[in-house]
Amino acid sequence: MILESAVTAALRTVNDPELHKDLVSLGMIERVQIEGNVVHVKVELTTPACPLKGKIEGDVQAAVLKIPEVQSVVVTFGAQVRPPTENPIPGVKHVILVGSGKGGVGKSTVSTNIALSLARDGAAVGLLDSDVYGPSIAHMLGGADERMFANDDKKMLPLERHGIKFISMANLIAPGQATVWRGPMLHSFVRQTLMDAAWGELDYLIVDLPPGTGDVQLSLTQLATITGAVIVSTPQDVALIDATRAMDMFRKAGVSVLGMVENMSYFIAPDTGKRYDIFGHGGAKATAERMNVPFLGEVPIGLQVREGGDAGTPVVIGHPETPEAEALRQIARNLAGRVSVQSLQLLPMV
Repeated sequence: MILESAVTAALRTVNDPELHKDLVSLGMIERVQIEGNVVHVKVELTTPACPLKGKIEGDVQAAVLKIPEVQSVVVTFGAQVRPPTENPIPGVKHVILVGSGKGGVGKSTVSTNIALSLARDGAAVGLLDSDVYGPSIAHMLGGADERMFANDDKKMLPLERHGIKFISMANLIAPGQATVWRGPMLHSFVRQTLMDAAWGELDYLIVDLPPGTGDVQLSLTQLATITGAVIVSTPQDVALIDATRAMDMFRKAGVSVLGMVENMSYFIAPDTGKRYDIFGHGGAKATAERMNVPFLGEVPIGLQVREGGDAGTPVVIGHPETPEAEALRQIARNLAGRVSVQSLQLLPMV
Protein backbone atom coordinates (compact mmCIF):
# COMPACT_ATOMS: atom_id res chain seq x y z
CA MET A 1 0.00 0.00 0.00
CA ILE A 2 1.27 3.45 -0.92
CA LEU A 3 0.73 5.95 1.87
CA GLU A 4 -0.16 9.54 1.08
CA SER A 5 2.23 10.61 3.82
CA ALA A 6 5.08 8.93 1.93
CA VAL A 7 4.15 10.76 -1.24
CA THR A 8 4.00 14.06 0.63
CA ALA A 9 7.40 13.38 2.16
CA ALA A 10 8.81 12.71 -1.31
CA LEU A 11 7.29 15.95 -2.63
CA ARG A 12 8.98 17.89 0.17
CA THR A 13 12.27 17.08 -1.58
CA VAL A 14 11.13 18.83 -4.79
CA ASN A 15 11.94 22.54 -4.97
CA ASP A 16 10.34 25.08 -7.24
CA PRO A 17 13.35 25.92 -9.46
CA GLU A 18 12.72 29.68 -9.23
CA LEU A 19 11.37 30.09 -5.71
CA HIS A 20 13.95 27.67 -4.23
CA LYS A 21 11.54 26.22 -1.66
CA ASP A 22 9.81 22.86 -1.69
CA LEU A 23 6.40 22.49 -3.31
CA VAL A 24 4.67 21.37 -0.13
CA SER A 25 5.87 24.32 1.95
CA LEU A 26 4.87 26.69 -0.85
CA GLY A 27 1.32 25.32 -0.85
CA MET A 28 1.67 24.22 -4.48
CA ILE A 29 0.46 20.62 -4.04
CA GLU A 30 -3.26 20.86 -4.64
CA ARG A 31 -4.07 17.15 -4.60
CA VAL A 32 -2.50 13.71 -4.19
CA GLN A 33 -4.54 10.73 -5.33
CA ILE A 34 -3.42 7.09 -5.18
CA GLU A 35 -4.92 4.42 -7.46
CA GLY A 36 -3.19 1.11 -6.92
CA ASN A 37 0.42 1.60 -7.98
CA VAL A 38 -0.29 4.87 -9.78
CA VAL A 39 0.08 8.23 -8.02
CA HIS A 40 -1.70 11.32 -9.35
CA VAL A 41 -0.28 14.68 -8.26
CA LYS A 42 -1.87 18.01 -9.11
CA VAL A 43 0.52 20.96 -8.80
CA GLU A 44 -0.83 24.50 -8.57
CA LEU A 45 1.68 26.76 -10.29
CA THR A 46 2.13 30.39 -9.30
CA THR A 47 1.51 31.43 -12.92
CA PRO A 48 0.00 29.69 -15.96
CA ALA A 49 3.01 31.03 -17.90
CA CYS A 50 5.49 29.11 -15.74
CA PRO A 51 8.77 28.89 -17.70
CA LEU A 52 9.95 25.73 -15.91
CA LYS A 53 6.78 23.65 -15.94
CA GLY A 54 8.52 20.73 -17.63
CA LYS A 55 11.30 20.63 -15.04
CA ILE A 56 8.79 20.64 -12.17
CA GLU A 57 6.91 17.74 -13.78
CA GLY A 58 10.11 15.72 -14.20
CA ASP A 59 11.32 16.43 -10.67
CA VAL A 60 7.95 15.42 -9.16
CA GLN A 61 7.91 12.17 -11.10
CA ALA A 62 11.50 11.33 -10.18
CA ALA A 63 10.92 12.02 -6.47
CA VAL A 64 7.70 10.01 -6.16
CA LEU A 65 9.05 7.09 -8.22
CA LYS A 66 11.66 6.56 -5.49
CA ILE A 67 8.88 5.07 -3.37
CA PRO A 68 9.29 1.30 -4.02
CA GLU A 69 5.59 0.51 -4.58
CA VAL A 70 5.02 3.29 -7.12
CA GLN A 71 4.98 2.23 -10.76
CA SER A 72 3.98 5.50 -12.42
CA VAL A 73 3.30 9.12 -11.58
CA VAL A 74 0.79 11.30 -13.40
CA VAL A 75 1.36 15.04 -12.91
CA THR A 76 -1.29 17.61 -13.81
CA PHE A 77 -1.21 21.35 -13.37
CA GLY A 78 -3.42 24.21 -12.30
CA ALA A 79 -2.34 27.80 -11.78
CA GLN A 80 -3.18 30.59 -9.39
CA VAL A 81 -1.40 33.92 -9.73
CA ARG A 82 -0.85 35.27 -6.24
CA PRO A 83 -0.61 39.01 -5.56
CA PRO A 84 2.30 40.38 -3.50
CA THR A 85 0.04 42.82 -1.65
CA GLU A 86 -3.48 44.14 -1.85
CA ASN A 87 -3.63 46.45 -4.86
CA PRO A 88 -5.73 49.62 -4.82
CA ILE A 89 -6.94 48.71 -8.33
CA PRO A 90 -9.92 46.38 -7.70
CA GLY A 91 -9.37 42.88 -9.08
CA VAL A 92 -5.86 43.49 -10.40
CA LYS A 93 -3.17 41.26 -8.89
CA HIS A 94 -0.02 42.58 -10.57
CA VAL A 95 0.79 45.87 -12.29
CA ILE A 96 3.88 45.61 -14.49
CA LEU A 97 5.40 48.69 -16.13
CA VAL A 98 7.24 48.40 -19.44
CA GLY A 99 9.59 51.31 -20.08
CA SER A 100 12.65 52.25 -22.06
CA GLY A 101 13.81 55.74 -21.19
CA LYS A 102 13.63 56.68 -24.89
CA GLY A 103 11.43 56.13 -27.91
CA GLY A 104 12.06 54.01 -30.97
CA VAL A 105 13.24 50.81 -29.29
CA GLY A 106 10.06 48.79 -29.87
CA LYS A 107 8.74 49.07 -26.33
CA SER A 108 5.07 49.03 -27.40
CA THR A 109 5.68 46.02 -29.61
CA VAL A 110 7.27 44.16 -26.71
CA SER A 111 4.50 45.24 -24.31
CA THR A 112 1.77 44.06 -26.66
CA ASN A 113 3.34 40.71 -27.43
CA ILE A 114 4.17 40.03 -23.77
CA ALA A 115 0.55 40.72 -22.81
CA LEU A 116 -0.75 38.45 -25.57
CA SER A 117 1.75 35.72 -24.68
CA LEU A 118 0.68 35.69 -21.04
CA ALA A 119 -2.95 35.47 -22.14
CA ARG A 120 -2.19 32.60 -24.53
CA ASP A 121 -0.70 30.71 -21.60
CA GLY A 122 -3.97 31.10 -19.70
CA ALA A 123 -3.59 34.29 -17.65
CA ALA A 124 -6.16 37.08 -17.43
CA VAL A 125 -4.37 40.12 -18.86
CA GLY A 126 -5.00 43.81 -19.37
CA LEU A 127 -2.87 46.26 -21.36
CA LEU A 128 -2.85 50.00 -20.64
CA ASP A 129 -1.34 52.36 -23.19
CA SER A 130 -0.21 55.24 -21.00
CA ASP A 131 1.51 57.15 -23.82
CA VAL A 132 -1.09 59.87 -24.35
CA TYR A 133 1.03 61.76 -26.91
CA GLY A 134 1.84 58.80 -29.14
CA PRO A 135 -0.62 55.96 -28.44
CA SER A 136 0.02 52.91 -30.61
CA ILE A 137 -1.38 49.92 -28.71
CA ALA A 138 -4.88 50.21 -30.20
CA HIS A 139 -3.47 50.14 -33.74
CA MET A 140 -1.21 47.17 -32.96
CA LEU A 141 -4.21 45.24 -31.61
CA GLY A 142 -6.45 46.12 -34.56
CA GLY A 143 -8.84 48.18 -32.47
CA ALA A 144 -7.96 51.77 -33.38
CA ASP A 145 -11.40 52.49 -34.88
CA GLU A 146 -13.36 51.49 -31.76
CA ARG A 147 -14.63 53.99 -29.23
CA MET A 148 -14.78 53.53 -25.48
CA PHE A 149 -17.89 53.68 -23.31
CA ALA A 150 -18.78 53.60 -19.63
CA ASN A 151 -20.91 51.07 -17.78
CA ASP A 152 -23.89 51.81 -15.52
CA ASP A 153 -21.49 52.60 -12.66
CA LYS A 154 -19.79 55.20 -14.85
CA LYS A 155 -16.65 53.06 -15.03
CA MET A 156 -14.63 53.13 -18.23
CA LEU A 157 -15.05 49.84 -20.12
CA PRO A 158 -11.78 48.50 -21.58
CA LEU A 159 -11.92 47.21 -25.13
CA GLU A 160 -11.00 43.61 -25.96
CA ARG A 161 -8.82 42.11 -28.68
CA HIS A 162 -7.11 38.73 -29.06
CA GLY A 163 -8.10 37.66 -25.53
CA ILE A 164 -6.85 40.71 -23.61
CA LYS A 165 -8.47 43.93 -22.38
CA PHE A 166 -6.92 47.26 -23.31
CA ILE A 167 -7.28 51.01 -22.92
CA SER A 168 -5.57 53.54 -25.16
CA MET A 169 -5.90 57.28 -25.70
CA ALA A 170 -6.32 56.43 -29.39
CA ASN A 171 -9.83 55.17 -28.58
CA LEU A 172 -10.77 58.37 -26.74
CA ILE A 173 -9.87 60.98 -29.36
CA ALA A 174 -10.50 61.44 -33.07
CA PRO A 175 -8.00 59.79 -35.45
CA GLY A 176 -5.01 62.03 -36.05
CA GLN A 177 -5.91 64.42 -33.23
CA ALA A 178 -3.00 65.60 -31.10
CA THR A 179 -3.15 65.48 -27.31
CA VAL A 180 -1.77 68.72 -25.87
CA TRP A 181 -1.78 68.28 -22.10
CA ARG A 182 0.20 69.51 -19.13
CA GLY A 183 1.19 67.47 -16.09
CA PRO A 184 -2.06 67.64 -14.04
CA MET A 185 -4.09 66.34 -16.98
CA LEU A 186 -1.68 63.44 -17.43
CA HIS A 187 -2.09 62.54 -13.75
CA SER A 188 -5.87 62.64 -14.15
CA PHE A 189 -5.70 60.34 -17.18
CA VAL A 190 -3.55 57.82 -15.32
CA ARG A 191 -5.88 57.87 -12.32
CA GLN A 192 -8.99 57.40 -14.45
CA THR A 193 -7.59 54.55 -16.54
CA LEU A 194 -6.29 52.77 -13.46
CA MET A 195 -8.86 53.41 -10.75
CA ASP A 196 -12.01 54.32 -12.70
CA ALA A 197 -11.89 51.55 -15.31
CA ALA A 198 -13.78 48.27 -15.09
CA TRP A 199 -10.75 46.03 -15.56
CA GLY A 200 -12.39 43.12 -13.76
CA GLU A 201 -10.28 40.26 -12.44
CA LEU A 202 -6.78 40.41 -13.93
CA ASP A 203 -3.67 38.40 -13.15
CA TYR A 204 -1.47 40.97 -14.89
CA LEU A 205 -2.00 44.56 -15.99
CA ILE A 206 0.80 45.49 -18.39
CA VAL A 207 1.37 49.24 -18.66
CA ASP A 208 3.13 50.48 -21.78
CA LEU A 209 4.92 53.66 -20.68
CA PRO A 210 5.75 56.75 -22.74
CA PRO A 211 9.42 57.54 -23.37
CA GLY A 212 11.35 59.33 -20.67
CA THR A 213 11.12 59.55 -16.90
CA GLY A 214 8.35 62.08 -16.37
CA ASP A 215 4.84 62.73 -15.11
CA VAL A 216 3.15 59.50 -16.21
CA GLN A 217 5.80 57.30 -14.62
CA LEU A 218 5.61 59.23 -11.34
CA SER A 219 1.80 59.16 -11.27
CA LEU A 220 1.73 55.40 -11.78
CA THR A 221 4.12 54.77 -8.90
CA GLN A 222 2.06 57.04 -6.66
CA LEU A 223 -1.39 55.65 -7.52
CA ALA A 224 -0.86 51.90 -7.79
CA THR A 225 1.04 49.11 -6.11
CA ILE A 226 3.62 48.26 -8.77
CA THR A 227 4.95 44.71 -8.83
CA GLY A 228 7.90 45.73 -10.97
CA ALA A 229 9.19 47.19 -14.21
CA VAL A 230 10.63 45.77 -17.43
CA ILE A 231 13.23 47.79 -19.36
CA VAL A 232 13.34 47.45 -23.15
CA SER A 233 16.41 48.56 -25.09
CA THR A 234 18.20 47.99 -28.34
CA PRO A 235 21.85 46.88 -28.05
CA GLN A 236 23.34 50.25 -29.00
CA ASP A 237 24.93 52.56 -26.43
CA VAL A 238 22.63 55.52 -27.06
CA ALA A 239 19.60 53.42 -26.10
CA LEU A 240 21.32 51.76 -23.16
CA ILE A 241 22.26 55.14 -21.65
CA ASP A 242 18.57 56.08 -21.44
CA ALA A 243 17.60 52.58 -20.31
CA THR A 244 20.00 52.95 -17.38
CA ARG A 245 18.35 56.28 -16.50
CA ALA A 246 14.95 54.58 -16.53
CA MET A 247 16.24 51.92 -14.13
CA ASP A 248 17.57 54.60 -11.84
CA MET A 249 14.19 56.35 -11.85
CA PHE A 250 12.33 53.15 -10.93
CA ARG A 251 14.71 52.40 -8.13
CA LYS A 252 14.37 55.91 -6.73
CA ALA A 253 10.59 55.43 -6.84
CA GLY A 254 10.87 52.13 -4.97
CA VAL A 255 9.91 49.99 -7.98
CA SER A 256 11.78 46.72 -8.52
CA VAL A 257 13.26 46.14 -11.96
CA LEU A 258 12.12 42.67 -13.00
CA GLY A 259 14.49 42.49 -15.94
CA MET A 260 15.75 43.81 -19.26
CA VAL A 261 14.81 42.87 -22.81
CA GLU A 262 17.08 43.39 -25.80
CA ASN A 263 14.90 44.21 -28.81
CA MET A 264 16.18 44.36 -32.42
CA SER A 265 19.00 42.17 -31.19
CA TYR A 266 20.12 40.91 -34.59
CA PHE A 267 18.82 40.23 -38.10
CA ILE A 268 18.91 37.00 -40.08
CA ALA A 269 18.74 37.66 -43.83
CA PRO A 270 15.93 35.45 -45.19
CA ASP A 271 17.63 34.89 -48.55
CA THR A 272 21.11 33.96 -47.32
CA GLY A 273 20.66 33.05 -43.66
CA LYS A 274 23.51 35.41 -42.79
CA ARG A 275 23.29 37.18 -39.46
CA TYR A 276 23.75 40.94 -39.12
CA ASP A 277 24.13 42.71 -35.77
CA ILE A 278 22.67 45.96 -37.08
CA PHE A 279 22.57 47.77 -33.73
CA GLY A 280 25.33 45.72 -32.12
CA HIS A 281 24.54 42.75 -29.93
CA GLY A 282 24.57 41.85 -26.24
CA GLY A 283 24.54 45.40 -24.89
CA ALA A 284 21.33 44.94 -22.90
CA LYS A 285 22.52 41.67 -21.39
CA ALA A 286 25.82 43.23 -20.37
CA THR A 287 23.98 46.21 -18.87
CA ALA A 288 21.62 43.91 -16.98
CA GLU A 289 24.58 42.05 -15.50
CA ARG A 290 26.30 45.31 -14.58
CA MET A 291 23.13 46.68 -12.96
CA ASN A 292 22.42 43.37 -11.23
CA VAL A 293 19.00 42.82 -12.79
CA PRO A 294 17.72 39.71 -14.62
CA PHE A 295 18.06 39.48 -18.39
CA LEU A 296 14.72 38.27 -19.78
CA GLY A 297 15.82 37.61 -23.35
CA GLU A 298 16.54 39.02 -26.81
CA VAL A 299 14.23 39.53 -29.78
CA PRO A 300 15.63 39.47 -33.33
CA ILE A 301 14.51 41.89 -36.04
CA GLY A 302 11.87 40.31 -38.25
CA LEU A 303 9.64 41.54 -41.04
CA GLN A 304 6.63 39.74 -39.58
CA VAL A 305 6.95 41.67 -36.32
CA ARG A 306 6.46 44.94 -38.19
CA GLU A 307 3.77 43.53 -40.47
CA GLY A 308 1.84 42.08 -37.54
CA GLY A 309 1.90 45.35 -35.62
CA ASP A 310 0.73 47.32 -38.66
CA ALA A 311 -2.03 44.82 -39.48
CA GLY A 312 -3.39 44.62 -35.92
CA THR A 313 -2.34 40.97 -35.53
CA PRO A 314 0.86 40.90 -33.44
CA VAL A 315 3.46 38.30 -34.29
CA VAL A 316 2.73 35.95 -31.37
CA ILE A 317 -0.84 35.68 -32.71
CA GLY A 318 -0.30 35.89 -36.46
CA HIS A 319 3.01 34.02 -36.81
CA PRO A 320 3.59 32.07 -33.58
CA GLU A 321 6.07 29.72 -35.28
CA THR A 322 8.64 32.43 -36.07
CA PRO A 323 11.84 32.91 -34.03
CA GLU A 324 10.65 36.40 -33.05
CA ALA A 325 7.36 35.09 -31.65
CA GLU A 326 9.07 32.25 -29.82
CA ALA A 327 11.53 34.70 -28.27
CA LEU A 328 8.69 36.95 -27.10
CA ARG A 329 6.75 34.01 -25.67
CA GLN A 330 9.80 32.91 -23.69
CA ILE A 331 10.40 36.46 -22.45
CA ALA A 332 6.81 36.58 -21.19
CA ARG A 333 7.30 33.30 -19.34
CA ASN A 334 10.58 34.49 -17.86
CA LEU A 335 8.79 37.64 -16.71
CA ALA A 336 5.99 35.62 -15.14
CA GLY A 337 8.61 33.64 -13.27
CA ARG A 338 10.21 36.82 -11.97
CA VAL A 339 6.81 38.06 -10.79
CA SER A 340 6.31 34.82 -8.86
CA VAL A 341 9.69 35.27 -7.20
CA GLN A 342 8.76 38.86 -6.34
CA SER A 343 5.61 37.59 -4.61
CA LEU A 344 7.35 34.86 -2.61
CA GLN A 345 7.20 36.65 0.73
CA LEU A 346 3.40 36.33 0.86
CA LEU A 347 3.01 32.82 -0.50
CA PRO A 348 1.12 30.66 2.02
CA MET A 349 3.47 28.36 3.91
CA VAL A 350 2.18 24.94 4.99
